[in-house]
Amino acid sequence: MAPHNSLADARVAVVGAGRMGRAVAAALRAAGVAVDGPLGRGAPAEGADVVLLAVPDKAFADAAAHVAKGPYVGHLSGATTLAPLQGHRAFSLHPLMTVTAEGAAFEGVPAATAGADDDALAVARDLARTLGMVPFDVADADRVAYHAAACIASNYLVTLEALAERLAATAGVGREALVPLVRATVENWARLGPRDALTGPVARGDEATVAAQRAAVNERAPEAVGLFDALTQGTRDLAGEGEA
Repeated sequence: MAPHNSLADARVAVVGAGRMGRAVAAALRAAGVAVDGPLGRGAPAEGADVVLLAVPDKAFADAAAHVAKGPYVGHLSGATTLAPLQGHRAFSLHPLMTVTAEGAAFEGVPAATAGADDDALAVARDLARTLGMVPFDVADADRVAYHAAACIASNYLVTLEALAERLAATAGVGREALVPLVRATVENWARLGPRDALTGPVARGDEATVAAQRAAVNERAPEAVGLFDALTQGTRDLAGEGEA
């Protein structure tokens, strides 16, 4: 594939048949791209102009070693740098989204991109745009911090909601009752930013209610008291930001 060309005349091989590999291969085909795969790990991806490695991070170097020099070779990790792809025209493309067993829709999704040179970066951006995503560049030195932020925003949020669900269940309240509150909170955070979106007893300085809540957590989910304390202090710090 010529540098900076669109993917219209390129052949893309997807190596790795997990959730992300299947979703990316299907979405590229739907966009009119010629796709091989998803192929099994260790596939040489012969004849491909671009090779996308949709395998676990620890398998990148081994998977890349099976691909002959020539095509652009990229991975789909958020945290891993381009180092495992050394020797190839390397790039990375990380869709900032979750992919479940039900599949994925990439339209409008932000995507972190990186490239070993300008041409490789252009390939990463072209792939993102072909999938309907919005690319933004993240340098190798910033990858882990970026990915930690993504995990906090997504994975740790699920852990937090699991605790809320467990506590609510002890009061006979189901998850469905909490869902509108969670959605409204996320929308307020997106629109207003964290400090202005903050509500509740900590933001009001109602320490008596906070103490009563802690006692309830200690009674009904004692293993979560440490998490409750850490979240309470973090919320106090957030509520106090900007004060003299």
